[in-house]
Amino acid sequence: KQALKSEELRWYLGIIVAAVAAITINILGLYGNVVSALRYSSFQVGSIITTTGFITADYGQWPMFSQAVLCLLMVCGACAGSTGGGIKTARLVILAKSMGREIKQLVHPRSVGVVTLDGKPVDGDTLRGVNTFFATYIAILCLGTLVVSLDGLPFGDTFSSVLTCINNVGPGLGVVGAVGNFSTLSYLSKGVLSFVMLAGRLEI
Repeated sequence: KQALKSEELRWYLGIIVAAVAAITINILGLYGNVVSALRYSSFQVGSIITTTGFITADYGQWPMFSQAVLCLLMVCGACAGSTGGGIKTARLVILAKSMGREIKQLVHPRSVGVVTLDGKPVDGDTLRGVNTFFATYIAILCLGTLVVSLDGLPFGDTFSSVLTCINNVGPGLGVVGAVGNFSTLSYLSKGVLSFVMLAGRLEI
């Protein structure tokens, strides 16, 4: 009961349940029964969102919707304070609430909105820190994708290679997917991806 009082944990579990349900429905036709689809879906979701990187199915053969969900889970990552990668759920919750506050103030200019987490106000320094982290994260992701694109790989392969490295997940899509690796990339790309991986590992 005490653990479930954490707003971040409730969001985290909600994201997992929603992702497992969505992917299970999406890949049901590939496996023929709910049990198998649920098993493969839940393992891949659990592995990707915790940035563990273990794989029991070639999700590169799954529908694009399922692959897109897995990529979003890479971005989400684990919870704050854990050794997992990703932006972390707490930061995403704060970002979402900040966006909601800004939209509300556009509609109602005289309103005063306060971003809270676990019922407590989030101070200005924390909000600036989260916003700066997110902006830097996006900048590294874009610049990394730009450099790795010199290898001439399809966009999905290029983008996911940077995405999986900055979030410290492991597998991406295409040549760096569940049954692939980074060996075909150039030394320049490997160097950039190593930097991106370290930046993500140290939380920028």
